[in-house]
Amino acid sequence: MPILNGKKVVDLEVDGVVSGDYPDFSDAYFSSGCYEDGTPLTDDELDKLTDLAGDVLWEMAFDSLI
Repeated sequence: MPILNGKKVVDLEVDGVVSGDYPDFSDAYFSSGCYEDGTPLTDDELDKLTDLAGDVLWEMAFDSLI
């Protein structure tokens, strides 16, 4: 799982996954998640994570289609 602000992020969920958008998944984004200590990520943090952890986002988007 990715690291944001020096803390591990867990329980991530993705949204905006469209099968016709494969392999780019350009509309996919992290819709929720929290830090390992249970603190939920804010919308700004989710946006930042979407930009920083594109590889994790892509993998989760792909896995959601299976």
